[in-house]
This record gives sequence, C-alpha cells and structure tokens, in this order.
Amino acid sequence: MSNTQKKGGQTLGDALQSAFTLTAILLAFVISIIVYKYVMGNPVNFEGGNPAGHPLPGNYLAMVYKGGFIVPLLMMVLLVLIIFSCERAITLRKAKGKGRINVFVKDLQTNLTNDKIEDAIVSCDKQKGSLANVMKAGLLRYRILQHDPKLEKDQKILALQKEFEEATALELPMLSRNLVILSTIASISVLIGLLGTVLGMIRAFGALAQAGAPDALALATGISEALINTAFGISGSLLAIVLYNYFSTQIDSFTYKIDEAGFSLVQSFAATTK
Repeated sequence: MSNTQKKGGQTLGDALQSAFTLTAILLAFVISIIVYKYVMGNPVNFEGGNPAGHPLPGNYLAMVYKGGFIVPLLMMVLLVLIIFSCERAITLRKAKGKGRINVFVKDLQTNLTNDKIEDAIVSCDKQKGSLANVMKAGLLRYRILQHDPKLEKDQKILALQKEFEEATALELPMLSRNLVILSTIASISVLIGLLGTVLGMIRAFGALAQAGAPDALALATGISEALINTAFGISGSLLAIVLYNYFSTQIDSFTYKIDEAGFSLVQSFAATTK
C-alpha cells in the first residue's frame, strides 16, 4: 500500500474517530442524566418518598443526588474517561500485534543479520500491528534499494531512512489519539467539582440567611451535600491522571521499540550494501 493510500485511509479514520468521540460524549451525557434522575433520584431513597427531602440514613445514592445538577456532568466526565480509556487500551493492544514485541524485534534483527528479508516480511505479516506495518514498509524498500544500480550507497541509506520515517509518521498519531481527552478530564474534573461545591455553599448559606435563625444542622447538611461534588471531581481527576500517565508510558515504550527496529534496519542495510 502506498503512502498516499495510507494517508487517505488515515483521513477516513480521523473522520470516524471524530464521530466516535461525539457519539461517546452524547451517550455518556444521556446515561448520566438517566442514572441521576431515575436511579439516584428514585423516591425510595429519600425520607417520605420525596427527592426534595432528606436522604435515608446510609443511602449514598441519595446523598450524591443532593449534590445538584453538577453531579450528572461529573458522571458524564467519568463515563467519558472510562470509554476512552478502554478505547486506548484496545488500540494499543492491536498496535502491538499478535506476538510479544521483544521476540518480534529479536527475530527481525536475526533475519536482517542473515539477509533474510523475505522471512522478515513474512514475520511482519504474521505479527501485524503498527510496528509490523512500519517494518514491512521499510523492508520492502530495503529490498528494492539493494538492487538499484542508479543510486549511491549514501543515497540509498537516506531513501531507506525517509521511507521508515514516513511509515512511522503515519502510525504514531493513532497511538496518541484521544490522550488529549484524558489530559483534559484530569484538569476539568476537579474544577467542575469545585464549581458544584461553590454553588452548593452559596445555596446553603442563602437558605440559612432566609431562615432568620442559625440552624447548625441545616448548614452542616448543605455543606456536606456541596462537598460531594468536590469528592467526585477529585476522584475523576485522580483516575484520569493515573490513566494518562500509564498510556503515555506505554506509547513511549512502543515508540522506542519502533526506533530500535528502524535503527537495526538501517544499520543492516549499511553493512550489506556496497
């Protein structure tokens, strides 16, 4: 497959990815509203069967419900985080291919040392994944350049490096796609939670002022309900930071493997080509 065809496929993939992102966010929002209104806001969770009243003792669903309209937003953010974390995990698993990467890279290096280019290509077809795709593009170019009498050795090496870099540039964006969503959630989740807390505190103190007399119980209840948003937001942010760092580490490690395999390819070509 030519680089032009690959770029066309990448454009289509970007469009599908954008549609998936929008659909996932809308779906998470709808699910959050339904859970908030009909599960957490179920009358059986409250004293007297009235969602406007106090939660039943020990009923955490009702307590979270009292966090207000910010709660479904935080739930949506958490669901989006889960959806895209699963998507990243599946994508990275597919990018690594069927076998162990270390074994695959070692086999490639052995085949290159013995000038068994066809065997290396077959190994790439069996492995599949991003690394295999990059290496196969380089190997195909490797064999063509070996028998090209028109180019000097330095020109052949530069041509091989360029082919490898182009193939890598087409594969790497897929690995880091949607990580920006995880990093954004890590930032905004806690801010949304704090916003809910501030609004809840304003509501609690406003109700206390209208009552005309200090009511410690009402104030404590209002503050505890407001702080639910903070706890929810911090939890989402913490989880997003951990997942973002995990996936970033996985991508960095995978990128290193690609660079290692590419270096072996170029070095082998330089050693066997006159």
